[in-house]
Amino acid sequence: MEKVKPWLGEPQNTIAVLQKYGFVFQKKYGQNFLIDPHVLDKIVAAAGIGPDDFVVEIGPGIGTLTQYLAYAARSVCAVEIDKNLIPILEDTLSDYDNVEVINNDVLKVDLAALAKEKNNGRPIKVVANLPYYITTPIIMGLFENHVPVDSITVMVQKEVADRMQTGPGSKDYGALSLAVQYYAEPYIVANVPPNCFIPRPNVGSAVIRLTRHKEMPVQVADPKLMFRLIRASFNQRRKTLQNGLNNAPDVSFTKEQIVAAIESLGVPATIRGEALDLQQFAQRENYFTENCK
Repeated sequence: MEKVKPWLGEPQNTIAVLQKYGFVFQKKYGQNFLIDPHVLDKIVAAAGIGPDDFVVEIGPGIGTLTQYLAYAARSVCAVEIDKNLIPILEDTLSDYDNVEVINNDVLKVDLAALAKEKNNGRPIKVVANLPYYITTPIIMGLFENHVPVDSITVMVQKEVADRMQTGPGSKDYGALSLAVQYYAEPYIVANVPPNCFIPRPNVGSAVIRLTRHKEMPVQVADPKLMFRLIRASFNQRRKTLQNGLNNAPDVSFTKEQIVAAIESLGVPATIRGEALDLQQFAQRENYFTENCK
């Protein structure tokens, strides 16, 4: 069966579907639907979707991006939390026999099991136009729960995309930058203005692709400890690294151990967290693990 070309990306077609079903946008789900075919094409191209791919889409909405994914991929599984959208998705995706819709919260879905079942355990591609309030938990959940992911291509708030991609010394640099870069290579594909959505969001957006590292860029004995130390290093941005760690309730090392660990990097204890790169944070964690039992 020849696949039907996607048609929902045109604004008038999106509006017609919303009116047909009398759909009311739910603020709690942060719903903003894409109405720009160029952006939709760009997302599919950036994700490198091909005829052999199994794709998980998070938050399909009325199925706009889903149509584009289904047209390009072998198979798509779309996870949608809003039950009011399920009948609409059944309608807009009726021309595509390679899409399965799951009505659930993606944070409660075992995506690793899904990848095993649908893709023989091979790495999957995740694509999403994410609600901005839940971007970080979803992305970090995919990485931390060891879901076999090849890449994650997502629409996020522009400011969040900048934070994911930036390096030391920038005002945007922080715990999220380091967490994402520990697991993946971030690349901002496109900036997307508010007029590409219905309803229009109040902020600019960006498509970012996170390509999972084949090998971790740093070796650490205890990644959980490293991220605990990273969070403590950025919790009070104006404080020195030493004071940030001293004041953190979940860091149990003595003042002397903290100073020694920082100075083992060849930097003064008065340095701030935003000056260190991932390699240095990893070295500091390894120092604590080896010397502060």
